[in-house]
Amino acid sequence: MTHHMLGKVLQLRYQIVQSLGAGVFGQTYIAVDIDHPENPKCVVKQLKVTNFQPSHLETLRLRFLTETQTLKQLGHHNQIPQLIACFEENERFYLVQEFIEGHALTAELPLNRRLSYFWSESEVIKFLVDVLEILDFVHSQGVIHCDVKPENLIRRVSDGKLVLIDFGSIQPADFGVDSALPIYRIPVTSLGYIPPEQFVGQTQLSSDIYALGMIAIQALTGMNPLQLEVDPRSNQIIWRTPETQVSDYLAAVISKMVRYNHEERFQTAAEVLRVLRQIPLDVYPQTFEPEYKIINKTVDKASQTNSQDGVGSSTILTGLKVGLVANSLVMGFGVYSLLNNASAQSETDILYKATEEFHSGDLDTAIALARSIPSTSNVYPEAQATIEEWRSQWKIAAEHYKVAETAINDGRWSDVLKVAPQVPDILYWQSRTDRLVAQAKAKIDTNSKLLLAKAYEKAYAKDFDAALNYLNQVPQSTIKNTLVEQKIAEYTQKRHVRATYLLQQAYKRAFSQDFEAAVKYLEQIPSDTSVYATAQAKLIEYTNKQRTLAQEQEVAISNLKIIDLNPNQRNTNSSFINNTSSTRLQDLQPGDFMREVNIR
Repeated sequence: MTHHMLGKVLQLRYQIVQSLGAGVFGQTYIAVDIDHPENPKCVVKQLKVTNFQPSHLETLRLRFLTETQTLKQLGHHNQIPQLIACFEENERFYLVQEFIEGHALTAELPLNRRLSYFWSESEVIKFLVDVLEILDFVHSQGVIHCDVKPENLIRRVSDGKLVLIDFGSIQPADFGVDSALPIYRIPVTSLGYIPPEQFVGQTQLSSDIYALGMIAIQALTGMNPLQLEVDPRSNQIIWRTPETQVSDYLAAVISKMVRYNHEERFQTAAEVLRVLRQIPLDVYPQTFEPEYKIINKTVDKASQTNSQDGVGSSTILTGLKVGLVANSLVMGFGVYSLLNNASAQSETDILYKATEEFHSGDLDTAIALARSIPSTSNVYPEAQATIEEWRSQWKIAAEHYKVAETAINDGRWSDVLKVAPQVPDILYWQSRTDRLVAQAKAKIDTNSKLLLAKAYEKAYAKDFDAALNYLNQVPQSTIKNTLVEQKIAEYTQKRHVRATYLLQQAYKRAFSQDFEAAVKYLEQIPSDTSVYATAQAKLIEYTNKQRTLAQEQEVAISNLKIIDLNPNQRNTNSSFINNTSSTRLQDLQPGDFMREVNIR
């Protein structure tokens, strides 16, 4: 489908010039704004639509409009592309975003363990801090990116900063209400960076942290995520080897980022940032905020105490332990606030959820959610009107479904197809009706094949009337519609040809004065053929001639008997018979004979 988009102009403005590839939830292109004097480049994201039923599209449309508002807010960050436009065209949803001039992080990562240049620890820390600051902002807006990978991190040419792109796959940070993500829908470039919980519809804030940790491992080891070994007992990633140049402290941080169980990971980007900023200044020189300086002083004091006591543990590991304790205190209120913000839905979100429940088949829950919208809300009038419409549509859908169900139980397959379009556009009832339609179509298709087989058999025997009769019994709604129409046209034509052939055979028999055989041929000609009128006229003519010929034969036989009695009259009567026969043959006109048509 990608090549069909090249050169296409969307909204009479954005012309697709290049494909950038597929993401988890859609296809991405480069376009030029032909409405702008300088024709600047932009990025167009076409969201995937897997179900084109009107009810599904309406739900998707509501969600699309909600999420584009979030994308506008995300674009306020300096390291996130700005949203230029969003629109729907031909039941497809599009996002137009700022084009970032630069190269993907893929170009900077080591290619393999033996030949490539591995990143230093300070480079990895700087990278993590840079991206974590972006993710911290993204998560604060109540959304999860869901597709953090090297391809989606662009090193901007203008200032050398990393920019996080491809926000067409964001999901609300509502902790586990999203549908499962089938493996066949995931691009190869995303495999390995997507954490286990995302495949079962339990996407978390820490899912983005996992993906970022896998990139850090790739930078340190030269191995992409799919090349890493996994402990069969714990399912943890085995990535650190004696050759890996990384401190115990940073290794512990990264390992915690990529834990198999999302509950064992860092839960927020801010939490990882605080831990990383506790690394000693000689390893990672950076100016910290006052609260981080206090934590660092606590770390240093704990390290000195351990040294005096002869404890051989690493100061970096000690710092990690102290830092995690400090973070658990400092971040407690912050995490609570973030969760509260994510769970505090607007009235529009409540109505959206109610609509989802309605289409999923839970009318009572949908009504209860819609009723929970306060009367002071701007959405309240719409919610009340929606409740009444839901009740009415639900009743109609249930009644029509019952009619379809009764029809399929009675074997009235065509009636199922007739009532199905009358079922209101409710996803729950549509899906149930679709199953009945599938059953009915299967039965109709089986019967259609039998009718076709009988039609072929009759056509082979040159009985085109019977063949057409069988074809006309095939329902018009079956998948073999085109074939049936072709055969009806073919057999109708052959039926006319055969009628002409029968008329010719009648002429031939009449020429031989076999009027009895001629009449039998004429009687086989169908009434709705082009030669039927001629056949009827000839049928009357040949029937009369057959009667006259029979009478003449009787006279001739009588004369023969008289001749046998009186030999003197033989010559006279023979002359009479010859004259009579000659006269009757002259009654046949030359125009009565036609060339025979060969019927194959």
